[in-house]
Amino acid sequence: MARRNLNELLYFVTVAREGSFTRAAALLGVTQSALSQAISGLETRLRIRLLTRTTRSVSPTAAGERLLNAIGHRFDEIEAELDELTELRDKPAGTVRITCGDFVLHSILLPRLAPLLRAYPDIRMEFDVNYGLRDIVADRFDAGVRLGNTIDKDMIALPIGPRLRLAVVASPAYFSAHPVPKAPRDLMAHQCINQRMQSSGGLYVWDFERRGRQVNVRVDGQLIFNTTQPQVDAALAGLGVTLLPEDEVMPHIAAGRLVRVLEDWCPPFGGYHLYYPSRRQPSPAFSLVLDALRTTRNA
Repeated sequence: MARRNLNELLYFVTVAREGSFTRAAALLGVTQSALSQAISGLETRLRIRLLTRTTRSVSPTAAGERLLNAIGHRFDEIEAELDELTELRDKPAGTVRITCGDFVLHSILLPRLAPLLRAYPDIRMEFDVNYGLRDIVADRFDAGVRLGNTIDKDMIALPIGPRLRLAVVASPAYFSAHPVPKAPRDLMAHQCINQRMQSSGGLYVWDFERRGRQVNVRVDGQLIFNTTQPQVDAALAGLGVTLLPEDEVMPHIAAGRLVRVLEDWCPPFGGYHLYYPSRRQPSPAFSLVLDALRTTRNA
C-alpha cells in the first residue's frame, strides 16, 4: 500500500477544524492556493469529497467528518508527545495557547508571565483575545481565562486573581442630568450601555443580589458593545450607565471621573480563573505557566 502524505491529512484536519482556508493557511504557514491544491489532491486520491466549500464557509462532508474523528486526535497526541520531549532539554520549550479577555491579559497575564518569558526564551505564548465561551479542547487551546462561576465542572480551575465585585457606574455629568438609581429596577428608566454576549448572541442581563434576594434587570439604551473598554469610554463620555467588574473602573471611581451606585446590590463573586482540561498532562512549558500564575485567592 502506498504511503500516505501526512501533510495532506494535517492540512485537512486544520481546515475542517477552522472552517476556513484562510485561517488554516495562516496557522500552517502555507499559502491558501497550496492548501487548496493539497486537499484537492487528497480528495482525488481517495475518490471522495471531504469538504463542502461555499463562498462563506467550509465544513466537512459525512466522509470528512468520519475522517476528522478518526485521525484528528492523533495529531493532537503527536503534538502533545513532542511537547513532552522538551523535558529532556536543558530548558523547556514549546507554545502555550491561551484564550482570554483583553483586560485580564494586560492586567494579570502579561505582568506575571513576563519574567517567565525572559527566563525561558524557547517558550512561546499565543493569546486569543475573545469574549465568547470558547471550547478550548475543540479549538486546541492549552487554557482559557474566565470568571470562576462560568467554568465547566470537568475543567481544572486555578484562581489567578482576587474575588471581584461588579460596579454600576456613570459619569458625574450623567447623574447631574438623571436621578441616581436607588434600586436595580430604577435602571430601566436610564440610558444603559449594553454588552452583546459573543457566546449566545444575546444582550447581557444585569444580575444583582442583596441579603439573599436576587434581581435580574434587562436594561436598554443607545449603545451596545461586545467588549468592555468601549463601555468604560462611553460611561466616561456621559453617554449612560454601565455594569462592569470593579477592577476595570476603580481607577476612574477613585479619580472622580465615574460615580458608583447600587454598591450594596453587588456582592463579591469568584474572580478570574485559568482553566484547562483535567484529562491532559500539562507540558513542561505549561507547567511553568501554571506556576507563574498561581496565586492565593483573596477573601
